[in-house]
Amino acid sequence: MAEQVVGACTRVGWVGTGVMGLAMCGRVQAAGYPITVFARTTAKIEALCANGAVSANSPRAVGERSDVVFTMVSNPSDVREVILGTHGILAGLAPGGTVVDMTSSQPSLAREIFAAAAAKGCDAVDAPVSGGDWGALNGTLAILAGGRMETVVRLDPLFRCMGSATYLGPAGAGQSCKIANQITVAANIGGLSEGLVFARKAGLDEKKYLSAISGGAAGSKAIELWGERMIDRDFAPGGFAAYMVKDLGMALQEGESMGVSLPGSALHHQLYLSMMANGDGQLGSQAYITAVERLNNLN
Repeated sequence: MAEQVVGACTRVGWVGTGVMGLAMCGRVQAAGYPITVFARTTAKIEALCANGAVSANSPRAVGERSDVVFTMVSNPSDVREVILGTHGILAGLAPGGTVVDMTSSQPSLAREIFAAAAAKGCDAVDAPVSGGDWGALNGTLAILAGGRMETVVRLDPLFRCMGSATYLGPAGAGQSCKIANQITVAANIGGLSEGLVFARKAGLDEKKYLSAISGGAAGSKAIELWGERMIDRDFAPGGFAAYMVKDLGMALQEGESMGVSLPGSALHHQLYLSMMANGDGQLGSQAYITAVERLNNLN
């Protein structure tokens, strides 16, 4: 049986230190947990190591030194490699250990990881997040957890370093919830982008427009997170536009397998793809507005 999570006693591993992962790992470290971290680009983890984290040379080495290992990488193929690969986390994790994948990934892969972990006497949780870079920095992420309920409860002290976890159901449920979340996020960003473009063409002051509608039915987290960023042309990524292509692609694939029609998601997927074709895949998801502007011949 896995031990209870206790700061300074529970050894935490981390694989994936991009914009989100670095901030999330930093918050766990700040709470007093000893960290072992792997990153392909070691410059990314200099601050973590300066504060006491140990740099490992592979995900397997992270697993060997950890009781709980978190992953926050880019794509399902990366998840498969760092968890299930020859030099992956499960190859090094001792029985009783737990791997927590916080990447936005496939429900089927989450179930495969859960089964592989169980075969080793380990446990696995799929726990993708929502809340963007601000949520990662401020510890206010929504954490969408699938797996065994008792494991999610046991990990709550770690999750609380990063935000608030909601248990959704068995393995894969967290990823299914994240896909549904991304469908909703894309619709919100799309509506916000079109509203801002319309307001500009109508001669409105865009910031006054946002202020005016925020207290009504159009008020949303999308406005709070991205409204002024869009107006100020701040397209720094919390999540990349390329990730929205991935997430909405998974939504369409999963939807087709379930016989669910998602016409809005298909449209948003195409507009995010147009951003990638324009060389804008590394901009933040809020840069969707640039695709709407191009359709309307706006700079």
